[in-house]
Amino acid sequence: MAEGDVGQVTASPLVELVGVGKAYGAQRAVEDVSLCLAAREIVALLGPSGCGKTTVLRLIAGFETPDRGRVSIDGRDMAGVPAHRRPVNMMFQSYALFPHLSVADNIAFGPRRQGLSRRQVAMRTAEMLALVQLETAAAKRPHQLSGGERQRVALARAAACRPRALLLDEPLAALDRKLRDAMQFELRRIQRQLGMAFLVVTHDQEEAMGLADRVAVMAAGRIVQAGPPMQVYDRPVNRFVADFLGETNLFAGRIVASQGGWVRVACAELGGELRLPSDQMGSDCWLSIRPERLALQPVSQAAVGEAVAAQVENVVFRGAQRHCELRLATGRLVRANLAKVDGWCPRPGEPAWLAWRAEDFRLLPP
Repeated sequence: MAEGDVGQVTASPLVELVGVGKAYGAQRAVEDVSLCLAAREIVALLGPSGCGKTTVLRLIAGFETPDRGRVSIDGRDMAGVPAHRRPVNMMFQSYALFPHLSVADNIAFGPRRQGLSRRQVAMRTAEMLALVQLETAAAKRPHQLSGGERQRVALARAAACRPRALLLDEPLAALDRKLRDAMQFELRRIQRQLGMAFLVVTHDQEEAMGLADRVAVMAAGRIVQAGPPMQVYDRPVNRFVADFLGETNLFAGRIVASQGGWVRVACAELGGELRLPSDQMGSDCWLSIRPERLALQPVSQAAVGEAVAAQVENVVFRGAQRHCELRLATGRLVRANLAKVDGWCPRPGEPAWLAWRAEDFRLLPP
């Protein structure tokens, strides 16, 4: 996938941004952003703090006006359409619940503003309470709720107006790790039941990978890669994406030969050359390999396949995996995540063979 590609969308886009830019004075917050969100799809906008993710949400919601480009919803250009007339709603990172209102009244606020009858408001509120499983908390105030419950109230309030799409700004950031993991399943369940499109902003790559149908990675105001999570994870277009989306080991390499869609790459730290499929031009490059693609073998046996000698520095047990840190002869530290160790458990201070398959490396531009 080419850098800046918005990823394949099979359905007609519900929300579409084309060449959108936004500056605050001399600072370019968003630059040439193109992105599609299909009906009933979850897209995660992933990137570090300050890269322009929340600005993209605000441009779609109508809280900001683009300097250039086009924002369309349901095929209609949103230029000049105020926020309250757009068929989207935004859930803010702070949740922004009304502290003086009950859970039920927080949820009912939007439908009342829409002019629904008292009966319709009551029915919509009851429906949302059931959806987020907070029927017994209807009379409580926000300060009486847990973090996960406040998050669900905010989601129910944003969805109660029945927008075509929900824009969620760091929806799980305030929750602890265990609750964050549980709420990913909850968000997917709620999204399926609502039948709405979700555009989720996050800086957490695990959250993006676990929640979204497609991931769009942002850096310095631009989308640098978008696509299904596994595709973006497995085929990063550059060093930034490889390093930001999960862990990776990066090695400096040099292309020494190229023919028929294959290249030979010399890498001193790996002790030789690798043959990889690529049409990349030039000489300098990066070799990227995920820690789970590496293997360890005891030096008491002959190395199987391609391998270099290393010394085990640290081993951390993390449930189904052992995360190992190894030092190469060059002094370089490498991370290997082992899902299973067949009869041999590496210990700090021990020598080991660090082994790989050439096809698990990804060739990246310098």
